[in-house]
Amino acid sequence: MIRFDDQVAIVTGAGAGLGRSHALGLAARGAKVVINDMHVADDVVSEIKAAGGDAFSLAADISDAKAVADMAAQVMERWGRIDILVNNAGILRDKTFAKMDMVDFAKVIDVHLMGTALCCHAVWPIMRAQGYGRIVLTSSGSGLYGNFGQSNYAAAKAAMVGLMNTLHLEGARDDIRVNTLAPTAATAMTEGLLPDAALALLQPETITPGVLYLVSKDAPSRTILSAGGGTFAVTQITETQGALIDGDVTPEAVAAAWSKITDPTGAEPLENAFAQTRKYALRAAKAKGVDLDW
Repeated sequence: MIRFDDQVAIVTGAGAGLGRSHALGLAARGAKVVINDMHVADDVVSEIKAAGGDAFSLAADISDAKAVADMAAQVMERWGRIDILVNNAGILRDKTFAKMDMVDFAKVIDVHLMGTALCCHAVWPIMRAQGYGRIVLTSSGSGLYGNFGQSNYAAAKAAMVGLMNTLHLEGARDDIRVNTLAPTAATAMTEGLLPDAALALLQPETITPGVLYLVSKDAPSRTILSAGGGTFAVTQITETQGALIDGDVTPEAVAAAWSKITDPTGAEPLENAFAQTRKYALRAAKAKGVDLDW
């Protein structure tokens, strides 16, 4: 049984939609929950307390560094620890790239990427001192695969993967596990974008169980969990074995080797950027008869 008794969780954007569902799910399994939102957060607090849980709301703007730091300080003053951070808050400013105002591009990046980074940065020393932490970042299919009219949102959501990969590496020593959720859900952000029949199936409550697993004691780390309508899948980033160009390295040589370069046989994930560098250097050294002793 996955429980969160005596644990404290912060959920951003928890006033409605996915965030509300995540907050209710955590509270139902024993967590004390901080409901962060710019609107209607008190309604969720009341709902949690009516069910016998414990929660309070904080209307911090996650793109404001001082507000985020103050939020973490208030949580520590009240409950003395922060075990779980679910980064869910976000906005949309959809428009094709040709017509997009770069102010809107920057604003979406600011809320999704910088807001997530600020929240992680605020809880990071707390989790390190505890020797325990669970963090979920929220990406989307737009970030992983692209979506017409969402260049700003897709860029911000793709950034979650890079942030997760590095925080996973840096947090492993202190048992801070970092994962990414890529949800497809019926929320205020997707209303009008999906047919009603699909919206009825893609309720936030079908996604939250995956989040609860990702922030549990036995959670994985560095996992991209895609979810919607009760279906869960893992999105993986792998690299093909590739091809070493013999002779002159020219564009024509790359074109000639393209089928081998792109052959998915034996594709594998890499532990970090250095592993990629090592892979290429060792292959080049072997081809040239050089002993790298590496």
